[in-house]
Amino acid sequence: MLAVVVSLVLAALSMVMPPRAVAAEAVPAKMHIATREAPPFAMKGADGQWHGLAIDLWRSIAAEQGYDYRFVETGLDDMVDGVADGRYAASVGALTITADREEKVDFTQPFTTTGFGIAVRKSPTAWLALMQNFFTWGFFKAVLALSALLLLVGFLFWLAERKRNPEEFADNASGIGSGFWFSAVTMTTVGYGDKAPRTPAGKAIALVWMFTAIIIISTFTGMIASSLTAGRLTGAITRPDDLAQVAVGSISGTASDDWLRRERIAFAGYPSVEAGLAALKDGKIDAFVYDEPLLRYVVRQSHTKDLQLVPGTFGRQDYGIAFHQGSPLREPFDVSLLRYIRSHEWREAVAQTLGKRD
Repeated sequence: MLAVVVSLVLAALSMVMPPRAVAAEAVPAKMHIATREAPPFAMKGADGQWHGLAIDLWRSIAAEQGYDYRFVETGLDDMVDGVADGRYAASVGALTITADREEKVDFTQPFTTTGFGIAVRKSPTAWLALMQNFFTWGFFKAVLALSALLLLVGFLFWLAERKRNPEEFADNASGIGSGFWFSAVTMTTVGYGDKAPRTPAGKAIALVWMFTAIIIISTFTGMIASSLTAGRLTGAITRPDDLAQVAVGSISGTASDDWLRRERIAFAGYPSVEAGLAALKDGKIDAFVYDEPLLRYVVRQSHTKDLQLVPGTFGRQDYGIAFHQGSPLREPFDVSLLRYIRSHEWREAVAQTLGKRD
């Protein structure tokens, strides 16, 4: 009978005990929180202290919940596997919520929703781009070929005219120059009238050259226009569909890696955002694909003169904090997180850190 009474009393106490007290008993004495460098969400200062948008979010909620913790730096894969096997109580940073990861851990509600971004080299000014596309090796080769043809035709004029028309086509090197001049002006303007063939052979050459020049000028004009248009468009990246035609870089083992593989876009893997952007700046790749807010922050901090982001984002990414499956910490943390990300403090921190999108 006494045992029954004790059981009833304990049951009654458990019903009135505050949920926070129950959750507090499940909090480890010292929580190990996994993180990794992912500016601006998780950054390690020179003094070894961690800061950033996600780190500050964790600190604020941890203080509210009364957590005792320390950050442990680890790799991206270990941020998921380490939580799954119990080495870490949680993982904090720019950790994308995916189906594969959700099978191993429990994520909180997303604290930010974003997408992928594309970083490219800055385009030169319009006039400089025109000059760069105009004065190319292909253009100079075309000019040299045309000059050689004009010299050949001019030489034929000189051979035909040098004996019977020495006043205009002297029987020396200057006469060859006169023949070159006559062939050039005949091709472009059908002659200025300062020189003209007098012999039947010279007139025949001039007649053939006039009709030939019309075809040459039309072809040459089309080649120049095509070259300038192709030069303007080659390498222009304005949307994800353009990535298939250029050299792309990203970070292996990340969500951007998964997206590029699904889209069958070949890419070179880099160990970090900085390494990828350095390769982009040096011309080793034409575009670098990664999480848009991380790219925007790093470009804004270090590469504003050389690099820019293609306007807009593509795909979708949700960043969350990972707890081990069934963790009693996740539910109260979610409540505080949803309240925090709607606060003016969070919105202001995001705006000041990331700035405005292009």
